[in-house]
Order: sequence, then structure tokens, then C-alpha cells
Amino acid sequence: MIAVKSFSFRYAGGSRAALDGIDFTINDGEFVGIIGRSGSGKTTLTHAMSGMIPHYFRGDFYGSVEITPKNGVALDTVETLPDTISQFVGSVLQDTDAQMVTSMVWDELRYGLEGVGLSEDEINSRVTEALEDVGISELADREISSLSGGQRQKVAIAAILALRPQILILDEPTGELDPKSSRKVFELLRRLNEQGITVIVVEQKIMQLCEFCKRLIVLNEGRILLDGETKETLTHGDVLERVGVHVPRIVSLYNRLTEQGAKCGLPPCTLDEAEKMVREALS
Repeated sequence: MIAVKSFSFRYAGGSRAALDGIDFTINDGEFVGIIGRSGSGKTTLTHAMSGMIPHYFRGDFYGSVEITPKNGVALDTVETLPDTISQFVGSVLQDTDAQMVTSMVWDELRYGLEGVGLSEDEINSRVTEALEDVGISELADREISSLSGGQRQKVAIAAILALRPQILILDEPTGELDPKSSRKVFELLRRLNEQGITVIVVEQKIMQLCEFCKRLIVLNEGRILLDGETKETLTHGDVLERVGVHVPRIVSLYNRLTEQGAKCGLPPCTLDEAEKMVREALS
């Protein structure tokens, strides 16, 4: 579980707070999407939940951020070192190059496992499994410098999965990927979530995100604008557009139909749902 209470943060030298008065709880097993226009505080929030704030990013910190693993012992991110938090929380950064610490793919996946007392057989098994899960087994012996941006993004995800975190936080994990690869990543995240891993994703590809996440948190100028079940949040399309969050076209279509008096229920999150909505509206 992650509990964020009255949390505000201003980076050292910053003129205003990046986050201001944030309150929410993410329970075990949730799949949460975080959206908002550029500069709304999304990445700062991921740094706070992973413990990088305040240990790597300095500034004025108010309120609290607590991580409670499945053992039930709450960890305050101010008082707990990132090395301890990383035993439970896996974080994939938006800048994946900043996350790489070795030159070879296989070594990159091994790196995080070598310091936690696992046997050689267990390490190799986890590395192999993570590469297979992300679909990059053929990259195992490649130099990271030779990979494309999308391939490096997949390596970063695999390296975190090898650690088997209880909570997985990803900041725009499909930013360098084509639509087919992006969908495969989200399908993997859904499988992991179904296995009990809490998944938190910051993403610009809102339509794809909304198909998979069950809850949406919308940030605007460092504050929470909306927080709720995904389809319910999408009913506020006018509010989202007003703050620069462009809703999927199928949601815009939903809004137009409801404005004209059609009873469409909740907004669609997939093309199949949109087709069903249109057919029912026309009938």
C-alpha cells in the first residue's frame, strides 16, 4: 500500500511547488493510471512514491509518503533509505538511459539481483524469465549502447521485473515503443497485476492506458484534479480538455452523443465498446 498524506514538494531552487497538498491511498493489487499535461507533477509524484524524493532530489518536503509492504510494516520514505524501499518498489524511469548501470543486457538484469543473496541458479532463472516476459530474449548478449530507444526501454522494464517487486511504478514506459509493442507491455502489466502486483503507470497514451487501468488520477498544476474509477473519471471530459488533457476520440464521441440526448452509460475504453455504444445509440 502507498499512502500519500498532505504531501507537498518544491525542488531546491524552484520558484513554486511541483506538488501541493497531495492526498491519496493506493491499495495492494490496484492498477492505477496517472495522467496530466506536461509539468503537472506526474514524474515528481513517481519519484516521491519510489523514495527518490527526498534522497536523490532535494527540496522542501511537507507531509508524508508511506510504503507498506505485504509484511505490514510501514516505511516512511524520509526515514527509509532507497535501498530498502527498492526491495518492495520497482521503478522504471522516463529516462531509461539514466537507469542503466552496466554495458550488457544480461549483466544489467543480473546487477540488481547480485546483492540480495540469491543463488547463481536463481539469478540466472530470474533473468531468463524476465527477458522472456518482456519478449527480448534475443537481446540477452547485446551491448546496451547498440539498442534502440524502445529496446532499452524494454531492458529497463525487464531489469525491474527480475527483482519481483510488490509495487511497480512506471513513468511513460511505452514512450519509445510502437503501438504493437506498447500493447504487449500493457498486456504484461495486466498479467502482473492479476498476479497481485500493484501497478502504477504514468502515460501519455491515454486510450491504451484507460483500457487496462482501473483507476485514474489526474494531476493539474501540482494538485489532484480528479481521482476515481477510470470510466467515471472519463465522464468529466470537458474538465480534462480544459486543463490540456486530450481524451481519446472514442470518449469525445461519447460526449457528443450524450450531449445530444443519447443514453450511453459510462464512456467506452476500447474500440469494441465504442462500436457497441454507437450501435445502441443508432438503434
